[in-house]
Amino acid sequence: MADEMLYTMANTKIFISENPVNSKLEVTPADFQGINWIEIKGLFNVGELGGEQAVNEYELINSDWMMKSKSTRNGGTMSNTFIPLHLDPGQAKFREAIEDKCRPYAFRVERGADCAPEAEVTISIAEPGVVTWTAHGFQAGQPIMFSTEGTMPTGLTAGTAYYVVADGLTDDTFSVALTPGGAAIETTGTTTGDIIATAPAAGMTDLFQGLALDGTRSGGAKNDNYTRAFGIAVNGRIITI
Repeated sequence: MADEMLYTMANTKIFISENPVNSKLEVTPADFQGINWIEIKGLFNVGELGGEQAVNEYELINSDWMMKSKSTRNGGTMSNTFIPLHLDPGQAKFREAIEDKCRPYAFRVERGADCAPEAEVTISIAEPGVVTWTAHGFQAGQPIMFSTEGTMPTGLTAGTAYYVVADGLTDDTFSVALTPGGAAIETTGTTTGDIIATAPAAGMTDLFQGLALDGTRSGGAKNDNYTRAFGIAVNGRIITI
């Protein structure tokens, strides 16, 4: 799947982890394996994600030029606006996370999520495991995520981001690795139930830890929309897949 599309913020989805996570600033993709994600529905406006990196400046006596060095990075605070859906499990989980004053939750932001192709696939039990997806059109490095109501083969976890590897890539089949350019994963055990593979656009999904923040409930005139702000204070590195 070539990078030939232009994306807007339409169809963006935000997910929160079912449980809090151990706080870690230097997160890696492996820190987001095996997480049960809950979509926070009712998303009305997506906030900006990321912050500025501080710069140290040194005024040297023997030079007319300022010397600079990179300093601390700040993930910033993502301010999102939602239509209040009090019974939505995702919004209920976020309100629960607000009351947790100490521990961060994991978050996943998928831009253009509804445009991601998906298909029912088969995965062989082999070294490496081979995914069969007819006429998939993917390139090496394409992110792939799996979901099932049954059992995944040992070696693969539902909800984890994997990457198509170059070795063995054909029009209808591919293997996956845990990191871009990594080693293809061996699969063992057995599978049950249908397995659905989803291919989010490369570089459009962010994974990070954050603190759930309470926000304002909107006011306004008679016909103005009633909304609620949910902020996320980013804790540490943002992983882009």
